[in-house]
Amino acid sequence: MTLLSRKADYALLILSYLHRKPVGGTARAIAEASGLSRPFVANILKELGHHGFVQSHRGVKGGYVLARPADTVTLAELLESVEDGFRLTVCNTGSGRATDAGHENCSHAGACTLKGSIAEVHRRLLAVLRSITLAELFDPAGGLSQPAALLTLPVLADGACGVAETSRA
Repeated sequence: MTLLSRKADYALLILSYLHRKPVGGTARAIAEASGLSRPFVANILKELGHHGFVQSHRGVKGGYVLARPADTVTLAELLESVEDGFRLTVCNTGSGRATDAGHENCSHAGACTLKGSIAEVHRRLLAVLRSITLAELFDPAGGLSQPAALLTLPVLADGACGVAETSRA
């Protein structure tokens, strides 16, 4: 099981390429550099443009560039845009709203004893994703060794949150 869809993974590859090439690039150049199909790259670029992550320029020197600096875009923002909301489970909404139109409902909601705990995990995961910028992801020096949000996550009552007690600030 993967948490990132192929589309989200490829969107990150495309944005990383554009981050490294401030003069931009064509769908063909991005596809060749990334080992992806040009039509798929073109479709993702179109969606990224629709959501305001890239800008396109037509003409001989045309291509795509980042619409905003990578240090102003969070991983959560990207995932919520390209995935039409980020949800850990069926019972979690993507953005904290009470309902997400078009998403299925959990058939076990009435009897589920984990809904509250899973909702808390979802909330914490979103907090971490909101604390990570694309620039941190794209930094080849490994600027993401331990995101600050992981250091401040409160420990659940049973002590399990994925962060060791000794790493908390």
